[in-house]
Parts: sequence; C-alpha cells; structure tokens
Amino acid sequence: MADHGAVGEAVGALALVDHHVHQALGSDVPRAAFEEQITESDRPAPPGTTQFDSQLGFAIRRWCAPVLGLPPSAPAEDYLARRAELGPEQATGLLLRATGVACFLIDTGYVLDTMLSLPEMAAASGAEAGEIVRLEQVAEQVITAGDGTAAGFARRYREALWDRTRDALGLKSIMAYRHGLDFDPSPPAPAAVTGAAGRWLREIEAGGAVRVTDPVLLRHVLWAGVDRGLPVQFHTGFGDPDCDLRRSDPLWLRGFIERCEPRGVPVMLLHCYPFHRNAAALAQAYPHVYLDVGMTLHYVGARAAAVVAESLELAPFGKVLFSSDAAGPAELHYLGALLWRRATADVLGGWVESGDWSAGDAIRVARMIGAENARRVYRLPEP
Repeated sequence: MADHGAVGEAVGALALVDHHVHQALGSDVPRAAFEEQITESDRPAPPGTTQFDSQLGFAIRRWCAPVLGLPPSAPAEDYLARRAELGPEQATGLLLRATGVACFLIDTGYVLDTMLSLPEMAAASGAEAGEIVRLEQVAEQVITAGDGTAAGFARRYREALWDRTRDALGLKSIMAYRHGLDFDPSPPAPAAVTGAAGRWLREIEAGGAVRVTDPVLLRHVLWAGVDRGLPVQFHTGFGDPDCDLRRSDPLWLRGFIERCEPRGVPVMLLHCYPFHRNAAALAQAYPHVYLDVGMTLHYVGARAAAVVAESLELAPFGKVLFSSDAAGPAELHYLGALLWRRATADVLGGWVESGDWSAGDAIRVARMIGAENARRVYRLPEP
C-alpha cells in the first residue's frame, strides 16, 4: 500500500463494508475458464494472447501471488499451479480473509453453479453476509410460477417482492442491461402492465427465453422496488457486451431520480466508469443519490488512484461508498479491497502532504467511504 503515514495505516486497518458484491467460486476451474472470469468480454482472447496481459492480470500476479505464498509478479503459469496446489477451498479462504471486509452485501441475482452460498461466503471470509435482491429476477420467477394469466401479474409481483425481501438489505436493477437507462421515468399504467405481461407470457409459451426486457415491465418492477422502500442499486457504466455502454450513463436517470426523490429511497449508482464524474455530479445535486466505483478498480489496476480521485472531485464524501462488485474468482474480491485501500491512501494521503487536507479529515473521510456510509444507508448495526 502506498505509504502516507497515519492515513495509510488507518486505511489499511479499516474493516470494510462491501455494499455490492457477488459470491466467490467454490471450486477450481481450468485456465481457460479462469481467464473468462477476469474480463468483462464474453469472447475468447485472440490466439496467442492472454487475459493475464491486462491491468487486472498484472494486478493478480503482483498482489494476489504473495497471499498464496508466491513472490510478487509470479508468472501466470506458476500462479495458477499454486492455486491448484492449494485447492479452491484454501485459496478462496486465504484471499477472502485477506480483504479485511467485515460485511458483504451480496447481489444474488448472478449465480454460477460453482459459487459459494451466502453462509459459505460468511464462513470462508469470516465476514457477515447480507443479501441484495435483483428486481428482474423476482419478475422472472413470478411469471413462471403464475397461473398462466397476465391480469394478476402486478399483484403477484408485489406480493412476491415483499416476501422475497423480508430479510434483504437492498434491491438491484439491471435496467441498463435489459433496456438502457434512457427509459420513460414515470410509473406505467396498470393496463399497460397487464398488456406487457400478456405479451411476455405468449413469447415464453412460443419458446422464448424467460428474460424480462419489455420496458413497461421493467419500469413496473423498478417502481415496485421504490415502493418497497429499500435502497435501490443501479448498474451504470462499464459492463459486459450485453450492456450498451452508450445507454448506461447515469445522467439518463435524472428524470427517474427527480420523480422518486419525494419517496426518500436511496438511489445507489454502481460502478459508473467511465461516467463516474457524471455520477458524482448527480450525487452532489440530489440528496438521495450515492455512488461507488466498484468493479472499476481491479480492471484499471495501477490506474486505480486516478479513478478514485476523479470520483471525489464533486461528490459529497457522505455519498460515496466502497464496493468491489467482485464475482467469481476470489482474486477479484481481494483486489477490489486492496486496490481501493491503496488508491484511497494514495489520493487522500497526497492531499494531506500537499497541505490541502488535514490527516484527521482524510482518515475520517476514508472511514465514511469504507464502511460508515454503507452502515448508515443500509441501516446496518455498528460493529
């Protein structure tokens, strides 16, 4: 970690709250499958190249290797051999425990067969594990478990969402993937919801995928989520090719943000890169808007400090949270935490050294972003 005296020590000692993350893999995978997990691309690397030749690949070799007992920047072949030698349980446990995360808020809407369950995540990491429920997944469960009619979809969805989120800490929308953030921000009329549900049922009966993409239904489940009253997370910015980056700029959400402001429901803008400055502007303008740069940091690797600094240019410090958005290999969970700590110590420590900030203020802000803001917004108990 970059050393800036008291600031670096304080940031390194923080018990983090990762407010948006997924489960780690619970079994070993061959190299090709591992490389698929360290890129947002859904295409294989060109012949003669490797995903390890990237900022993330270099970060794994530089920072994860010592956790598994190898020298820094060990060759990829040596790293994967050591991982296999340790076995998935030991390697995953070492990396998760090294994160220093005290609480994971886990989006359970993306789950692979080999991923750990929430209790297994808690056991492997020694951290608490709470759930974030994906709105669209509940809709897909409702449509397949219903009576085959569209008329009661809205009611059934509302009942199912309330039941499914009895113990949940927040909600997640993947509107950016299923439509784009340039949606009509107003709640749809009941008749429009029934009509859209009917079309969806007919598509499923004709052999279509059980995947909610109709903008009317997406707006309905989103506004039902607002009614539920829990913080609502939005994927914004960078993601895999299923997400149109042009339509994932959080600025598209302004109309929705303004319409739901009277409800007081926190709107959590996730990831945001390369639109993190836009997200910060929204967080400054609207009291219920928050942001993170999760997932971004392990992909930008050695450039993490630049992204952290830019995210703190406009956003009030009480509106910024830490997340990793790690999914799959526990290397991503570890790097999400480590690179955030290094970048935050570098940025805030640099502002202290330049005379712009006091060390006390830098440590206080790091604590806010690393854990305290999440504990306040998600109403988590103090440790």
